[in-house]
Amino acid sequence: MRTKNSKGQFVAKRFDTKVGTIEKKYGIELGVRSDKKLGNFLEEKGYKSLAQMLKGA
Repeated sequence: MRTKNSKGQFVAKRFDTKVGTIEKKYGIELGVRSDKKLGNFLEEKGYKSLAQMLKGA
């Protein structure tokens, strides 16, 4: 999974990142426990990447 850093460069976002971290960074509420792993959340929701999820959010 890839995301952009503050300089606009793409960097990988690990699937073991906690959902709470993503919620804080992007100012969104995903409605799941904050300690859930991002990879598990994306798989359950049918997203292939964080970018795909954010486009749909």
